[in-house]
Amino acid sequence: LAVTGLASLGAMLAACQPKVVEKVVKETVVVEKPVEKEVKETVVVEKKVEVPKEVTKVVEKVVEKQVGLKNVPRERTLVYYFGGSGGTWSNAGICNPYATVGWTHQEGQSAAIEGLEYYSAFANQFMPWLAESHSYNDKLDELTIKIRKGVEWSDGVPFTAKDVEYTLNMCLKWAPQLRNSAYIKDHVKEVKALDDYTVKITFLDPCPRFYFETLTFKFDTGQYIIPEHIFKDIEDPTTFNFWDPAKGWPVTTAPYRVTYFTNMQKFLDRRDDWWAVKIGFQKLPEVERVLVIPMVDDTKAAQLAIQGEIDACLDLRPATMKTILEQNPLIISHTGKKKPYGYVDWWPNNIGFNDLEEPFKNPDLRWAVSYAIDRDKAIEIAYDGAGSKQPLFLPSYKSLKPFMDNIKDLLEKYPSNEYNPAKTEELMKKNGYTKDKEGFWGKGGKRIVMEMGGWQVWADIGPVVAEQLRKAGFDASYSQPSDWGDRVSKGLVNGFWYGHGGSVGPDPWLSMTLYHAKYVSVTGAPGWSGPWRWKNEEYSKLVDEIGLLPMGHPKIMELWHKAIEIWLRELPSVPMIEWYHRIPMNTQYWTGWPTEENPYLNGAPWHLTFPRILDRLKAVKK
Repeated sequence: LAVTGLASLGAMLAACQPKVVEKVVKETVVVEKPVEKEVKETVVVEKKVEVPKEVTKVVEKVVEKQVGLKNVPRERTLVYYFGGSGGTWSNAGICNPYATVGWTHQEGQSAAIEGLEYYSAFANQFMPWLAESHSYNDKLDELTIKIRKGVEWSDGVPFTAKDVEYTLNMCLKWAPQLRNSAYIKDHVKEVKALDDYTVKITFLDPCPRFYFETLTFKFDTGQYIIPEHIFKDIEDPTTFNFWDPAKGWPVTTAPYRVTYFTNMQKFLDRRDDWWAVKIGFQKLPEVERVLVIPMVDDTKAAQLAIQGEIDACLDLRPATMKTILEQNPLIISHTGKKKPYGYVDWWPNNIGFNDLEEPFKNPDLRWAVSYAIDRDKAIEIAYDGAGSKQPLFLPSYKSLKPFMDNIKDLLEKYPSNEYNPAKTEELMKKNGYTKDKEGFWGKGGKRIVMEMGGWQVWADIGPVVAEQLRKAGFDASYSQPSDWGDRVSKGLVNGFWYGHGGSVGPDPWLSMTLYHAKYVSVTGAPGWSGPWRWKNEEYSKLVDEIGLLPMGHPKIMELWHKAIEIWLRELPSVPMIEWYHRIPMNTQYWTGWPTEENPYLNGAPWHLTFPRILDRLKAVKK
């Protein structure tokens, strides 16, 4: 199949120089097509995928002019395929991380921003960066941060404590419009730079997790620090684009800076004057340019990965990854060529309900749904076995394992992953439900209907689970309506798929807060923070107690056990699967990718730890 409307990446790379004449040779390779069968008893999906492979050979390139940008050869360029809609972006030229519309670090700009500190959940390692250290007072209501000497912005202005002071005070002033600003407003009393290298934060109450949860870069979380010497003259930080190449904007402390940005491509070019090299803290990365191109869809991503035209992209589904790995021997995954073709992300998936309203206000019915799901079979059918189930709401990371070990007794008492249709029948009948002539549960003439909406990422497993629930007597269906997100937010969907963006370590407190009663909105009012609408004051009080303790405090484990017994007894959402990042990584040009043999970080270029991956990549061609 020829793919129209998508220029080959060879042509894109050529255009990046930016005027190139090319001669192109194309051939079409046909592989097997995805097939879905619906069988009377269950759903079977044959794991065959068609990936149109448009092989492109750039025969000749003639650079006519450079238009102010240096030429970077392919072997020194990392090509990242991500974001946008239909192969284009709508946010060209927005480089201000606090612009309320259009900016995201995920589309490559994570390479152009640095954190005070980094944390790797895989290595369970802290990496102080722009800051050298931090400390709390005995009451845990003051935090002192020491800034690393020698850090500079790309315009040569020193990075100091005043930048941290200005950033956090800006968040206080503009709350709740800016990233994390509502949380900062709730907890921070004052931020003051004591000198160029010391900043003190005074809290309204003990806040021992502020540095880790708010200021440390990990996965997608962490506070962006902006240059005070530029933003102090900006009247409205929410509308400032921060894009003017003639002025050297955006400025950054990172080893890469945005130098070219259109709706079709973005350059992040290496800064050879990076502060970390000057002071002997780090070596200069070997990647000279990060080229980011908006993604069309999984099929196009697979096509380009097979060609070797891209080096990384958004995570793909198992069948697609299998095809890529089979057809391009130079592509690897986090687990090499074997299942599950990736690593566990920080986003465990559960099935949620509106727990404020009948019928799922009743914990027995939530448990009845849980017992009706055969997670192992669903993973086998949807993912060809390339996945895993999870019993709570935490990712299976090393630093969180002691907490999961601590509740083994509770998981025996409340087996949240057990498949047991007999218990489903028992619980439904106990609560007065009977099956109608079509075999679906109901009471008082009203059938239980589950509209199991979700995003495209659940298109493989969603229908499989819906069919299992239908077999168990629930009138369930899976769809992806355009208003799904709005309806979930307002509590108008039962059986929705949802992920937990919470704890990555060293303890589970942040994920626990996702079920705090304070986030519950009435039905009909938006409530993204707690879409399950579960309200348990005893659980919430225990979460609050943990939040006042520093990480590692011996009392946390006891409080955790008590809280999770409540959670499992009530089962506010049904634990389902771990989410995996299955990212094709190209070794044709670059080695040193994070893998299970060398798990120094999670491998997502869209996360804030991306610069620390770029530090480790080595060029194949020297």
